[in-house]
Amino acid sequence: MTEQPQTTFKRVMLKISGEALMGDQGYGLHPPTVERIAREVKSVHDMGVEICMVIGGGNIFRGLAGSAQGMERTTADYMGMLATVMNALAMQSALEELGVFTRVISAIRMDEVAEPYIRRRAVRHLEKKRVCIFAAGTGNPYFTTDTASSLRANEMACEAIFMGKQVDGIYDSDPKTNPDAKRFDKISYDDVLRDNLKVMDASAIALARDNKMPLIVFSLNEPGGFRGILAGEGTYTEVHA
Repeated sequence: MTEQPQTTFKRVMLKISGEALMGDQGYGLHPPTVERIAREVKSVHDMGVEICMVIGGGNIFRGLAGSAQGMERTTADYMGMLATVMNALAMQSALEELGVFTRVISAIRMDEVAEPYIRRRAVRHLEKKRVCIFAAGTGNPYFTTDTASSLRANEMACEAIFMGKQVDGIYDSDPKTNPDAKRFDKISYDDVLRDNLKVMDASAIALARDNKMPLIVFSLNEPGGFRGILAGEGTYTEVHA
């Protein structure tokens, strides 16, 4: 039996975008990609880490984009919340296929497919080593899933937010278009806000900063990256208060 690496983290929040579930498609869910990410989550779960997740809905519907095209903003945001529930159910299915017990917990009541959000119940699920996927954002329009991940991470007493991106950290400019872009090993929340680095939206950053919640930005495309960083390896950027 392979020895599990050691980690100092007991409970973490993993935030990924809905687009991360698309794979090479331009829209929707790509089941092999969902399964790959589920295996990454399982590998960390096998280390004994309690895992919360928040998944965006941009692969199905993005409220802000709908609003920009003339749809009433509140309605568009609620539609985006429903998209996150669909993604959460897909991830739950993939995790449970791998033998990881999972609960989808929705900020909007839909009792046939997900549990309502009750903080103490969610904490108990984590204590029983179930992965908790928090869906439907905060349940309020005008707040993103970034803010939901920051809020739930604090409510669940997570030790850090791990944000899976397409790049291996935070850069001073887009590394896809600027080969000379500089990656930060560490940076403060205040610097992220001042330089408008667009890691998370401002509400999410302010909530994490005010509660001294570390944010670790890493590449979700790197095989074993999530597990490696929890074991103290790999390339990432740490954002601190």
